[in-house]
Amino acid sequence: MTGRRLSLATLDQLPPAIRRPAYDVAAAQVGVVHLGVGAFHRAHQAAYLDDILGRGHAGWAIAGASLRSPETSDALDPQDGLYTLAERSGAGDALRVIGSLRRLLVAPRDPEALLAAMCDPKVRIVSLTVTEKGYCHDPASGTLDEAHPDIRADLASPQRPVSAPGYLVEALARRRAAGIAPFTVLTCDNLPANGRTVAQVTARLAALRDNDLGRFVAGEVAFPSTMVDRIVPATTDEDRAMVRAGLVTAQGALADAWPVMTEPFSQWVVEDHFPSGRPPLEEVGVEVVADVAPFEHMKLRLLNGAHSTLAYLGYLAGHATISDVMGVPAFVRLVKRLQDEEVTPTLHLPAGVDVAAYKRALRARFANPALRHRTWQIAMDGSQKLPQRLIATARDRHAIGAPIPLLALGIAGWMRYVTGRDEAGGAIDVRDPLATRLRGLADSAGPDAARLAPALLSVREVFGDLGADPRFARAVTDALARLLRMGAAAAVEDVAAG
Repeated sequence: MTGRRLSLATLDQLPPAIRRPAYDVAAAQVGVVHLGVGAFHRAHQAAYLDDILGRGHAGWAIAGASLRSPETSDALDPQDGLYTLAERSGAGDALRVIGSLRRLLVAPRDPEALLAAMCDPKVRIVSLTVTEKGYCHDPASGTLDEAHPDIRADLASPQRPVSAPGYLVEALARRRAAGIAPFTVLTCDNLPANGRTVAQVTARLAALRDNDLGRFVAGEVAFPSTMVDRIVPATTDEDRAMVRAGLVTAQGALADAWPVMTEPFSQWVVEDHFPSGRPPLEEVGVEVVADVAPFEHMKLRLLNGAHSTLAYLGYLAGHATISDVMGVPAFVRLVKRLQDEEVTPTLHLPAGVDVAAYKRALRARFANPALRHRTWQIAMDGSQKLPQRLIATARDRHAIGAPIPLLALGIAGWMRYVTGRDEAGGAIDVRDPLATRLRGLADSAGPDAARLAPALLSVREVFGDLGADPRFARAVTDALARLLRMGAAAAVEDVAAG
């Protein structure tokens, strides 16, 4: 990228309308190592920690690590880790420069640098946003996938880890050997009971290395659960141009290689279990609670489940973004009925939670015209997402004999999507860890719901034992038959009408 860049040297040249760090950025000390320094982290946890640093708590800056790609480091190192967070809504754009990301690491380039950062005694939290597939687990059971190539590599060469669990285990082992208290592992990914799930995965990998290490991780390391909520679409070149137009100084506009787009809404709910200490999260609006599970279920099922349903069916109906999908009355009716009739009865919420208001706010957020959140982006990694977003709700409904026509249509949308062909016969770029296997099953079955649905329901990593249940299978097969016969737009119109 050519031209003058956003950086510490240019920060004080920004116009007053641009919110900037309210602290000495260069003096902030790293207290958190974050694995998976992508757009969501930079729009969510990094923004909260920027607020905490601005309140005078200087020991909670972030060292962010990419486990795969150097793109973030390459973009932000020339900017001293600074980047622009753009909150977009129908009312306009609000730009803010975030300074909490004080160091950028690329694991494949220098694994020892990342391990050294994780072993620094001043680091008391290692947080993660590595997506569901980054934990190398079986999504249906939550257990470690011991045959995963990354896990096998980590067991063969534990001092040069590849996976997120591998880095956690090796760093914890080194801290233990050095007499340094373990860090708290704070996962911020959309996993069911995410803290317990990551504890189980990490302790199992540690035990495969050494039984004593496994017992140490299981007994001495804290894994608080969390719920995170903010819509963060992928950044486009048009977004970069918009940000550049806002970062105007007396010497001209500044370029930002990797700004982040998001919505005004943000929520973070955290279980209060940090034996080595934590930042004062309550001061910046984080909800610190004893039990995250009710909030997690509400978000995973009402937001993420609806999001995935809209993404698969919307993509098949020819809509590029979620806001486009929400411009179609039938899709709005579908998501409202899904939330009201099939999801809400499965929730057990604390007193005082206004679920009706939450659902109304969700639908308004989905319809935000300023967020160009692509259906294709949300559709990625469906085999890892469906178990907690749709199938867990269907399982609860199934247990009491309740119907699931809306959930079944969302699941059928995924099945139709992973065939790799859209309704016009064009190729779909399916991004999923199981994409090759799913496509093989789909090609063998052909576009026949009576063959295609059972083939995909047999994938136990997605459906567990529920795929073999005749009632569940019949509901999904019927929905898929309707989808194949009518097309997505007409099927949504038909089911949404009741």
